[in-house]
Amino acid sequence: MPLLAQTAVFLAAAVVMVPVFRKLKLGAVLGFLVAGLAIGPWGLRIVTEVQSIMHFAELGVVLLLFIIGLELQPSRLWALRRSVFGLGAVQVGATGLAVGSIAYALGSGWQVALVIGVALSMNSTAFVLQLLGERHQLTTRHGRAAFAISLFQDMAVIPMLAIVPLLVVHDRSGAAHAWLGALKAAAVIAAVIVGGRYLLRPVLKAVAESGIQEIFTAAALLVVIGTALIMEGTGLSMTLGAFLAGVLLADSEYRHEIEASIEPFKGLLLGLFFITVGMGVNMGLLLERPAAILGAALGLMFVKAAIVFGLAAGARHGAESARSLAVLLAHAGEFAFVLFGVGLESGLLERGTADFLVVVVTVSMALTPILFLVHENVVAPRLRKTAPPAYDEIDDDDDDVPVIIAGVGRVGQIVSRILTARRIPYTALDINPEQVDTIRRVGRKAYYGDASKLDLLRAAKADRARVFVLAIDDVEASVRTALTVRKHFPHLAIHARARNRIHAHRLAEIGARLITRETFASSLEMARHVLEALGTGESEARETVTRFREHDESVLRRQFAARGDEETMIQTSREAAQELQDLFDTDRAESPPIGEPSAADLARNWK
Repeated sequence: MPLLAQTAVFLAAAVVMVPVFRKLKLGAVLGFLVAGLAIGPWGLRIVTEVQSIMHFAELGVVLLLFIIGLELQPSRLWALRRSVFGLGAVQVGATGLAVGSIAYALGSGWQVALVIGVALSMNSTAFVLQLLGERHQLTTRHGRAAFAISLFQDMAVIPMLAIVPLLVVHDRSGAAHAWLGALKAAAVIAAVIVGGRYLLRPVLKAVAESGIQEIFTAAALLVVIGTALIMEGTGLSMTLGAFLAGVLLADSEYRHEIEASIEPFKGLLLGLFFITVGMGVNMGLLLERPAAILGAALGLMFVKAAIVFGLAAGARHGAESARSLAVLLAHAGEFAFVLFGVGLESGLLERGTADFLVVVVTVSMALTPILFLVHENVVAPRLRKTAPPAYDEIDDDDDDVPVIIAGVGRVGQIVSRILTARRIPYTALDINPEQVDTIRRVGRKAYYGDASKLDLLRAAKADRARVFVLAIDDVEASVRTALTVRKHFPHLAIHARARNRIHAHRLAEIGARLITRETFASSLEMARHVLEALGTGESEARETVTRFREHDESVLRRQFAARGDEETMIQTSREAAQELQDLFDTDRAESPPIGEPSAADLARNWK
């Protein structure tokens, strides 16, 4: 098949499969693998020349390692040192030892067992970060731990790529040759480091001064591919060269520009790599030995999950955080494909063993997003309901607490810090045990529980409080909590945070005393600064923003009155746009029309 036709087939497979798997929340990596399986020798047989394409697709892994190297800034590594070199190192060591011991007990030589153990201890960095990013969990405790462990794994794969070929040696002469090769490798690495440190920045500076973006992109690609070819020419791994090039540029002033230039190529080529891996999956082996492969995949995931859960619990993660981390890191990742490929090329692994392991890794990757969804939507909610909460008892000495804060995320934490600064006591409630644990670690009181539950509100002395700060992020939970408070504690003044206009309308209908749209004030402040940057005087900019605020509050009130009538809502929005234009086009815009309520009045209950 001509190259152009093959390119069209690859692009079509990716365009069809990846959005479907992203929509199903199974991840783009799995979509690429299934796309390759569909068009490969075991699928529709549209493309059958897997090996020739794999050599080109490996550039995706090369660019991935370069990007990883770029991210290894010393300051970032130092900030994450405990998680990276503590939790990450122990996870790789413990998992590698456990899996390698099982492989050795099943008859593999120690060299093969070492490669299998380390390869299967690795996870898919792209897979993990994508799953966390789609669920907005990168900043959670288990999200940060998963990133740190993945970062250590990314670094650990580099020496393994260099070590695997050395494990093939059997006799003394071969061992001596291997040691000479190792010394040669060390010398080449040192030369690349020294040369890169003193040559790369001046070259990139000269290219950047040309002002031609395309040439800078070409230079960035040349740095990666050139370093990779130098390492390959001396018998080392291309990925090792790319990684070193990234590390050398991690602290340079061109880091972000290089990353932006490389990212599109990395994404496409890495996708091509996963497609070719999918094409190379031996489905015949899966059909012949389904029980053995599924059993091996589930056994691997159980071992890894148990080890990660134990490590997370030892690192004082909460039970839910430890479970999430264990499920997330239970699979094996793309670096297993790379290490098995190197082992196969060096003669360390047999073709049958490599094929079996590749299928096992693929099955574990396919199962992970499914298990993660089950944990998030089924297991975790049930355990929250049945397990005794970590912080369900409110201190008896909190008899005179005037403020209750429901939700200690971005908004609730700011409110709590200001109250703390003024020595005003409060009781903070949150359904997220990790968030509660974080707040308590910095010395502030917070309690676990669902603020919409009447029993918890009574335990928090809601009948004695004066103000209820509703800062829950989830809209439905926020409305549910407001209903409970308004019904059972009508004396409480509800000061609520709203995500958008519709949320604000629902809270106003319940009877919230003060409703603050979470991005409204910051957006107005930004608009004022933009006007000033464009030459508008400070007082005029402030007056413009004030007028806009009053007009928008007026529109919001009218929309609230017309809620449920979609046509009227749309008509109100259209009229508001024209009114706003007129407000600044005529002299009468200098003051609000007589009879219009002030911004302070409109901010109160709109009933």
